[in-house]
Amino acid sequence: MKKNKPKYRQIIEAAVVVIAENGYHQAQVSKIAKQACVADGTIYLYFKNKEDILISLFQEKMGTFVEIIEGKIAGKETAAEKLLMLVETHLKLLSEDLHLAIVTQLELRQSNKELRLKVNEVLKGYLNLIDKIIIEGIEKKEFGSSLDVRLARQMIFGTIDETVTSWVMNEQKYDLPALAGPVHQLLINGCGYQKA
Repeated sequence: MKKNKPKYRQIIEAAVVVIAENGYHQAQVSKIAKQACVADGTIYLYFKNKEDILISLFQEKMGTFVEIIEGKIAGKETAAEKLLMLVETHLKLLSEDLHLAIVTQLELRQSNKELRLKVNEVLKGYLNLIDKIIIEGIEKKEFGSSLDVRLARQMIFGTIDETVTSWVMNEQKYDLPALAGPVHQLLINGCGYQKA
């Protein structure tokens, strides 16, 4: 129920900005409350603690991410086209929200093991989407028949992820969405792409 309330969204959006600008460890709940224009105590009506805010933020953003990508790949015929849509959308969404890119690429990484396990749990929906594209590619004989799905998923996610991290670390000095084509080419080559 709480997730549908405007204050929940306000706090999530504020947390993205505060964590991106201050780092997770320096992002006090009071700063998040101030950014969200709510009283400190209001945050605790929606979240248990700062870690809960970070995980909830990631769940919300990742859920939206998966929905947008699913919508965009729905009309595509081939696995290669679906993969291109996934890469393009991933790079475009993060290039349009630098605060979110900083949070996902940097702040979610340096956390404790327990937090990382929760983050990995949230990532499952996105990784399942990649798996579906790979399996479809193998079944339709677009990708190599001996392709290891798990390895291919790691290659795809890892490549996209590292591309965004490099862009963040290099202070966004180049056009991130422009890399979608070359990244896609690398990935489909790695999957043993055969044009039908």
